[in-house]
Amino acid sequence: MPITPERRARLRRLARMPLVSPRLWLRRLVFWFGATLVSVVAIGFAAGADMAMRAHLWILDGRPWLTFAIAPAGLVISLLLTRHVFPGAQGSGIPQVIASLHMTDEALVARVLSLRLGVGKILLTLLGLASGASIGREGPTVQVGASIMYAVGRRLRLPRVQLQRALVLAGGAAGIAAAFNTPLAGVVFAIEELSHSFEARTSGVVFTAVIIAGVTTLGLMGNYTYFGHTSADLEFGARWAAVGLCGVAGGLAGGLFSAALLAFARGLPGRTGLFLARHPVLFAALCGLTIAACGWLSDGSTYGTGYAQARSIVEGHSTLPASYAGLKLIANVVSYISGIPGGIFAPALAVGAGLGEWLSHLVPSATSGAVVLLGMVAYFSGVVQAPITATVIVMEMTDNQRMTIPLMAAAFLAFGVSRLVCRRPIYTALARRFLAAQTRAP
Repeated sequence: MPITPERRARLRRLARMPLVSPRLWLRRLVFWFGATLVSVVAIGFAAGADMAMRAHLWILDGRPWLTFAIAPAGLVISLLLTRHVFPGAQGSGIPQVIASLHMTDEALVARVLSLRLGVGKILLTLLGLASGASIGREGPTVQVGASIMYAVGRRLRLPRVQLQRALVLAGGAAGIAAAFNTPLAGVVFAIEELSHSFEARTSGVVFTAVIIAGVTTLGLMGNYTYFGHTSADLEFGARWAAVGLCGVAGGLAGGLFSAALLAFARGLPGRTGLFLARHPVLFAALCGLTIAACGWLSDGSTYGTGYAQARSIVEGHSTLPASYAGLKLIANVVSYISGIPGGIFAPALAVGAGLGEWLSHLVPSATSGAVVLLGMVAYFSGVVQAPITATVIVMEMTDNQRMTIPLMAAAFLAFGVSRLVCRRPIYTALARRFLAAQTRAP
């Protein structure tokens, strides 16, 4: 039976329908593969980070003095590789993703979100952890996830910039979801921190990527929480004094931390700033010595991401010194300003847990576990100035919904206090500086 022109036209219209279009299904399959790949890479990155930290502790076992050679040498090597082999890989990775969302030059976006740079980000972060630096892998995972999804978008040859932007957002959100095993936090982070908005055109892409990344992580790693399980609760009443105490202290400390990083990013005035600009390698070595000193004074507890230490505090069997929070904060600052790749998410949560444990002695009526969670969310919110993300991350990572209202109250109070110290969110400010530097580059 010959096919009439009318029948041919109906078949063409049928083939263009979203549910049956071969072209759209091919796009969906490639996109789903990309989201799955983000999760697999994040899981592999996490395993590599654990191996790097174990290798560092193995080297120092019985020889703690070696840290004064390993930390400076590792940071110097990482800095040189960052500058000469993987330029643009320095820092967290989240500012780079935010900046890419505001770029109009396609070649510039391709450079910032290149897979080569993503590979360099992973390798150099692992080098930093093996050297004892106090850095996290979550920020780098966001940039790697965005790079993977951007590469998927280019493979699909998407015709609209909005769809490519949606894929970058989806990759960043999937990276957070897979890195922390916190799907809800991935969505909230994409809305509150990366895009600062909720767009119907991009929300479906983000949700789909996070769901696929979450399912992949669940299938490969099982249902787990990074900081274990805690049943801590905070009844309304006099015990809520802990909310105000942690909110103010965490917001102040987090705001000072962010202000310090931004001050170094802008460049210090006078001879100090001139010295740092002229001798970056020497400065990285000095940062390494400071990291080594913090590790020496804390019996090695300030090295690495801080996951193990934060978990021990949350679960109530910590043997960390009272100075842990302060030393970890110092190690985190110098690790970041040294110029090597690495994030601040996990170290910030560890500092917050240590701060909460210390503050719990000032509010004896409240359970120690509850104050620890309040310290975590308050300090983290003070650093990133994203209170909803902070609340959801701490809630999901500790499997505790009982503390949702106190956590949110402490997070928003810390956010307000932090804004008094540091007027702009750290990631937004760093993204603007990165964007300005990239547009000035030849």
